[in-house]
Amino acid sequence: MTHPSYDEMKETETLQHEDLIKKKFKIKAGVFLGSLTGISVLVGFGSALAYAKKKDPLFFNRGMVGSREMTETGASLAMRALGWGTLYAFGGCGLLFYGLWKLSGAQDFKEFRQTMGSILPRIPKNNPPQGRTEFEGLTDLLSYISNDGRTEPSPAKDS
Repeated sequence: MTHPSYDEMKETETLQHEDLIKKKFKIKAGVFLGSLTGISVLVGFGSALAYAKKKDPLFFNRGMVGSREMTETGASLAMRALGWGTLYAFGGCGLLFYGLWKLSGAQDFKEFRQTMGSILPRIPKNNPPQGRTEFEGLTDLLSYISNDGRTEPSPAKDS
């Protein structure tokens, strides 16, 4: 039985340390994206509510409290619609993805990735870049796109 050398042990320790750093980075990135998404949803929902209340405060208040004409408040109706929409979205996507997984015949994610990679078209690498990659501003970018990548403006078309 041979014992690993000091260099081999150090290399193994370094690789384990790098893996740990990558895992921590992925967790931090996930938390960041999740919190950013949550804040965006809250700001969007809050601004939509504020806009609705500002636009028509009478009907907004009627929707918040039930009345004889409306037995269900707007808030409870919206929550019920959100619940059903969420159920349909998760259920539909789950069934779609599960069906694709089963149709591919894959046993694990690596095999599924290889199967889909062989079926789907390849995206060509753009190395070195064939067109411009730096723009002075949005106007420069939009003029580049509208000219189909030509540097000089397109000639005016006669009507």
